[in-house]
Amino acid sequence: MDRSTRQAAIIATAVALPLALVVALLSFWRFSPGEPTAAPASPTPGPQATTPVTMPAAKLSPRAETLCRALLSQLPTAVRDRQQRPVTEGTEQNAAYGDPAITLACGIPAPTFPPTDLVSLFNRVCWHASETPEATVLTTVDREVPIQVTVPKAYEAPAQWTVVFSKPIIETVPKMPTPPTGCAGSV
Repeated sequence: MDRSTRQAAIIATAVALPLALVVALLSFWRFSPGEPTAAPASPTPGPQATTPVTMPAAKLSPRAETLCRALLSQLPTAVRDRQQRPVTEGTEQNAAYGDPAITLACGIPAPTFPPTDLVSLFNRVCWHASETPEATVLTTVDREVPIQVTVPKAYEAPAQWTVVFSKPIIETVPKMPTPPTGCAGSV
C-alpha cells in the first residue's frame, strides 16, 4: 500500500468512526422507549366514605346462603388500599370496598349470555364480563353459586380487581360439575 492510499484510509476511518457513533447514538435515542408513564390503576385514595353502600339482597336458597356466608367470612378487610364498607342489605351475601365502591354480590341469578361471548380465567376462577355505562360487571360462570363483582369505571383494569377474591371463592364455593367452554383450567 502506498503512502497516499494509506493516508486516505486513515482519514476515511477518522471520519467514518465518529459518524457511525453519532448515527448509532441517534438511532438508539430515537427508537428506544421513553420513560414509562404509569397511569394510575385507580383513583387516588383520599378520605374514603364509610357510609353503607346500597345493595339489594337476593333471596337465597339454604345452600346458597351457606356458601355465601362462608365466602363472606373469608373476604379480605381491604382490596388493595380500599377498605371494606358496610352494605345496606344482605350482609351475609354482599360486600363493598372503597369509594367509589367495588361491590361483591353472592348468590345472584346465573348470568345469561350468548355462547360466543368470551369468558376469562383469572386465578383459576372463570368470569364473564359485561359493560354498563357506570361499571364493568364480572360474574363467575364456573361456580355452584354465581358471584358478581362490579368495578366502577373510575378504576382501570377491572378484571385485576377480582384477583383478590379468587382464593376465597375457590375455598368456599364449589365449581360447577360442567363449567362453560373456556373455563377448563378453573378449580
